[in-house]
Amino acid sequence: MELTTIDWVIMVAFFTVSLIIGLSVSKRAGKDFSSFFLGGQRMPWWLLGISMVATTFSTDTPNLVSDIVRSTGTVGNWTWWAFLLTGMLTVFLYAKLWRRSGVFTDVEFYELRYSGRLAAFLRGFRAAYLGILFNIIIMASVTLAAIKIGGVMLGLSPLEVVIVAASVTMVYSALGGLTGVILTDLIQFALAMAGSIGAAWYLLTLPEVGGLENLLAHENVQPALDFWPSFATMTWEQMMPVFIIPIAVQWWASYYPGAEPGGGGYLVQRMLSAKDEKNAVGATLLFNGAHYALRPWPWILVALASLVVFPDLASIRDQFPHMPDRVVQNDMAYPAMLSLLPPGLLGLVVTSLAAAYMSTMSTQVNWGSSIIVNDVYDRFINPDASEKQLVWVGRLCTVVLMVVSCALALILENALQVFNIILQIGAGTGLLFLLRWFWWRINAATELTAMIVSFCIAVYFQAAGSFGWMGGGYTDWERLIFIVIATTAAWLAVTYLTRPTDDETLIRFYQKVKPGGPGWEPVFRRAKERGLDLEGETESDLPYALTCAALGAVGIYSLLFATGFVLYSRFALGGLFAGVAVATLSGIVALWPKLTFTRLPASETEPAGDEVGADAR
Repeated sequence: MELTTIDWVIMVAFFTVSLIIGLSVSKRAGKDFSSFFLGGQRMPWWLLGISMVATTFSTDTPNLVSDIVRSTGTVGNWTWWAFLLTGMLTVFLYAKLWRRSGVFTDVEFYELRYSGRLAAFLRGFRAAYLGILFNIIIMASVTLAAIKIGGVMLGLSPLEVVIVAASVTMVYSALGGLTGVILTDLIQFALAMAGSIGAAWYLLTLPEVGGLENLLAHENVQPALDFWPSFATMTWEQMMPVFIIPIAVQWWASYYPGAEPGGGGYLVQRMLSAKDEKNAVGATLLFNGAHYALRPWPWILVALASLVVFPDLASIRDQFPHMPDRVVQNDMAYPAMLSLLPPGLLGLVVTSLAAAYMSTMSTQVNWGSSIIVNDVYDRFINPDASEKQLVWVGRLCTVVLMVVSCALALILENALQVFNIILQIGAGTGLLFLLRWFWWRINAATELTAMIVSFCIAVYFQAAGSFGWMGGGYTDWERLIFIVIATTAAWLAVTYLTRPTDDETLIRFYQKVKPGGPGWEPVFRRAKERGLDLEGETESDLPYALTCAALGAVGIYSLLFATGFVLYSRFALGGLFAGVAVATLSGIVALWPKLTFTRLPASETEPAGDEVGADAR
C-alpha cells in the first residue's frame, strides 16, 4: 500500500506543527523544574482533561480492543471498562488530595507520608521501579503497536518504524516539556478522534461488510455483539476472566497506568500541574467521561468488521506475508482494516495514529524523566543541582528512555500480552494505594513489601509459563487472584509487625492534606495530647465524595451502554440508559457544593521563577 501526495501532506503538516509547538515553548519550559515538568502549575481543567484523554488514546489501545473483541467478544472490554470504578474514586476522593499535597511527583509522596530512612529508600526504589522499569515496558508496548501499524500500512520494517516514530516525539518532548506535550495533545486528540470515527464510518461501507445493519447480522459477528455478560451464552469459565474478576477484584487490586487506584503516574502529574484542586477534579472527571463513554465504539465497530474481512489469523497473514509470524496476532486486525482506507482518509488516519503514538510517548517520557530527575538525581545524586541543571538532565533522560523502550519493542509480540503482564506485576498493590491516604497505620515497609512480593510472584509465573515450572499452567485470572491474595496478606502482616510512621510525620501529613475519615482516630487522640485539634481543622466530605463517585460510575456506564444500544438499533434501551445518565450526572451537580476544596497558598498558584522554584524544592 502506498500513500498519495495528500496523505503525505497531512502527515508532514502535523509533524511540523508539533515541532513548532515544542520550539515555541522551549524557552518558557526550560526556566525551572516546575515549568518543564508541571507547566508552572497553571493549567486549566479542560486542557488537562483533554491531555489525559489524548495520552491514553495510544496506538496500542485500538489494537488491544481489537484483540479483545476478536478473542472474547465485545463483553471482553470489561477487562478495562472495570477500571472506571477506581477512576471515579480518583476523581472525587484523591485528585484534590494530590493537588493539596504540594509534591512535584507522585513518588515524592513517600517522604511526605512516611518517615525515616526506609521512606527515603522507598522513594528511590519506587522512582527506579516506576520511572524506569514500568515506564519502559509501557512505552515499548506503545511502540510495538506502531511497528505493526507501520508494517501493515506503510510496509516498513520494525527498525524503520522505530527510528521514524520516535525521532519527532523525542525532539519536541525534550524541548517543550509538559507544556509542549499538553498543547500538542489538543491537536493530537482532535486528529485521533476524527481518524477513528472516519475510519469506522468508511470501513462499515465496504462491500464485504455492507453497512452497519448487515454487519450486526453477520454470522461471524453475532456471537461477539453482547457487551453485557449472559449465562445464556457464556460459561463460568468464560465469564470469570472477562467480567467477574475485573468487576470483583481487578479494579481495586491492580495497578495499571492511567487507571491506578487512588491515582498515579502521568494522571497525577496533570493533577499537580492544575491551577487548584477544583481544576484537578474537573480534569480527571472530563478524562474518565471521555475515556470510557466517548472513545470505545469506533474501535469496537472496526474490530467487529474485521471478523468479516479477516475472519482468522491466516487471512491476515495471507494479506501481509512480509510481516513476521510472531507479530501476526489478533491485535494486528485493526491496522489490517485501516489498510483498506482510500487516499485522503488514509492520510488522516495514519496521522491520527501517529498523533496517538506521540501523545502517549511524549507524556510517558516526560513523566518518567520527572521522576528520575526529582526523585533520583536531585534527591540522592546531586541535591545542590540548579534548576537549569535539572531541566537539562530531564532532557537527557527523555532521550535515553525513548531509545531503550524502542529497543524493547522489537522483542515483544502483542498488546494483550503486555496488558496481562502489567496487571500481574501490580496485582495486590491497589488496595494499599487506596487506603494509604485514609489509614494511619500503613507505613513505608507496607508499600515496599507489596511492590516486591507482587513483582516477584508475577515474574515467577511468567518464567513458569515459559519453562514449564509449577504454576505455569494457570490462566491469567487465576494468577491474578493468587498474586492479589499473597501480596495483600504479606503487606498486611508487615504493617502490623513493623513500627508505624512517627507521629510528627503523620500529624504534618494530615495537617497538609486533610484526608478525613475514621482511619486517623489514633492520630487525632495523640495530636490532642499535644494541644492540636486535627478533627476540627476540616469537615470531612467523604460521604458526599463517595456518593458522587458512585453516581459518576453509573452515569458514565449508562452513556457507554446508551451509545451501544443506539448503534444496535435498540432505541428504547438506548433512551432508557441515556435518561439514567442524565439523572445521575445531575445528582453530581447537586452534590458539588458539598465537596470541600481548600485554597492553595499564593506560592502554589503563581508562576515559579528560578528562585521560587528552588525555594519550593
